[in-house]
Amino acid sequence: MTMDSTITRRTLLAAGAAGAGAAALAACSSGSSGSSGSSGSSGSGGSSSGQPAGRKLVALADVPVGGAAAVKLPDGTPGVVARPSSSEARCFSAICTHQGCTVAVNGKELDCPCHGSRFNALTGAVLSGLAPRALDKVPVAVKAGEVVTA
Repeated sequence: MTMDSTITRRTLLAAGAAGAGAAALAACSSGSSGSSGSSGSSGSGGSSSGQPAGRKLVALADVPVGGAAAVKLPDGTPGVVARPSSSEARCFSAICTHQGCTVAVNGKELDCPCHGSRFNALTGAVLSGLAPRALDKVPVAVKAGEVVTA
């Protein structure tokens, strides 16, 4: 029995193209870390963010009132701690909900360098751009002058 080599090549090329397309789709959709969490304000309940409770993120004094600071979350991913008032802290994932780039603190805003999405640094809400939703919240508390995961 003979096999047509043209069909074999076509089959091989089609399979390769399908595999490359699937890999590209997976890379583009690997965006956010998934959890929307509970309120990120001080004194909030248990963690639904997957972050271990009680881990220090930053000294409250190192976050400007009305501003934010970049932090590393306990699982190693980038985060942002905001300070809406002198005694309150909130935390968000710093992973843009559009395509997973890391946002940068820019005063009262968080800017995504990849596609221009902008977020409110104090609430995580989308201000403009392609991001489909707010940044994921990470529950935190203020204890002894430190912002810790809740």
